[in-house]
Amino acid sequence: MTRQNGRTLLLIDDEPAQARLIGAIATRAGWRVARASDFDDALQIIEGAYAQSIDAVLLDQWAPDESGAQIVRELRKRFNQLPIVILTAQNSIERVVEAMRAGATDFLIKPIAPDSLLAALDTVTRDSSRKGELRPLSEKIACTLAFDEIVGAAPEFRAALAIAAKAARARVPVLIEGESGAGKEVIAQAIHAASPRAKRPMYVINCGAIPTNLVESELFGHEKGAFTGAFDRHVGRFASADGATIFLDEIGELPLEAQVKLLRVLQSGEIQPLGSRHIEHVDVRVIAATNRNLATDIESGRFREDLYYRLNVVQVTVPPLRTRAGDIPALVRHLLGRIAQQPGIAALGISEEAVRLLAAYHWPGNVRQLHNALFRASVLCEGDVLTPADFPQIAAEVVGAGGARASDEKLAAQAATSGVTLFDPNGHLRPLHAIEADVIRLAIGHYRGRMSEVARRLGIGRSTLYRKLGELGITDVA
Repeated sequence: MTRQNGRTLLLIDDEPAQARLIGAIATRAGWRVARASDFDDALQIIEGAYAQSIDAVLLDQWAPDESGAQIVRELRKRFNQLPIVILTAQNSIERVVEAMRAGATDFLIKPIAPDSLLAALDTVTRDSSRKGELRPLSEKIACTLAFDEIVGAAPEFRAALAIAAKAARARVPVLIEGESGAGKEVIAQAIHAASPRAKRPMYVINCGAIPTNLVESELFGHEKGAFTGAFDRHVGRFASADGATIFLDEIGELPLEAQVKLLRVLQSGEIQPLGSRHIEHVDVRVIAATNRNLATDIESGRFREDLYYRLNVVQVTVPPLRTRAGDIPALVRHLLGRIAQQPGIAALGISEEAVRLLAAYHWPGNVRQLHNALFRASVLCEGDVLTPADFPQIAAEVVGAGGARASDEKLAAQAATSGVTLFDPNGHLRPLHAIEADVIRLAIGHYRGRMSEVARRLGIGRSTLYRKLGELGITDVA
């Protein structure tokens, strides 16, 4: 992740302790922080000495005199392009929806980890020139899926899931490779959920969002006085995750010094906090993910070869969404079902024209971008059915009627060539129930969720189809 220094954050928060904490995190990452306790203070800062220099606003939704949504609305009236990030409590999704309808760019859920905060700020400032639904929401609505709940019938994707599922029961490290937004964290969560450590949480760390000078402290901890500003002892993530699983996202961004310590953990289970003379032993299962070519980084000296082989005991490669366009209709309906579970968002249908539009788009941000597009459209939709008009930015990038026709051809070609994987990675035939489940998923995706058509094409009745969905544990269809 590219780090840019010299950016200015306006923090609107009337709680001094929390404001100091957030300010310290942002300052260490190179941000200048201007603090306001309410909207009037914020307006004076923006229109005063900091005029034209504010790069992002972070707003705690709690305000004594007016709602967060009203503050967002007023800021958006005056500063149309200013990225606004909402900080909200876990049980306040309905307020997030209200704030987004008022014009918020992104939201974060308390308690917020430093890496998530910095990643969100980096995202909204890096992509602030984008409009509408293509502007990503950095904080996904949490929902852990089991392997049989993950949507996708493309052979390469099913093969990746098969490898991940087989590795789940073992303690060995797993390296998940794939483009940003392709679903690496979803697969990591599924691995953890299917592992003997499932009763413990999975600790998620974005290695690219932690300032370089804080990485070792964040991962391995530090003692009081270990460095300037270390006023208290800090327990690192590896110590906290003892007996559990740790997910290291963007592992390619880890500094070389921290790579040495990570290698030691993988080899011997030993950690040594900064400033400590004592070695601690931990039992942590490591799952790592990267969107980079680590082989190239090894050649250039940016990544240790010995660490790569320690992490890459099991390799899972997640294909990008553009190579499995046949999965898009089923994914759209699955994601809309998840989104509709959030307070303040109605259950919506989607027109065939809108599905064809989404299938025609190339999705550089993969499934994450598709989810964000559907989330934003659901929040802003005033009807009961999503139409192409609810995806203006995507519609502008898809070339008219030719794009819609191309999407139909793309879906047909994907369905014709995707088939169903008959053999597992070891060359053995897959169980009949797994093959049957894939056939049903493929049919549902190909016929875009029209269950009567699915049943007719499979040569069974609707009641039989729904019975099979229950027997096979297929719950990822709308």
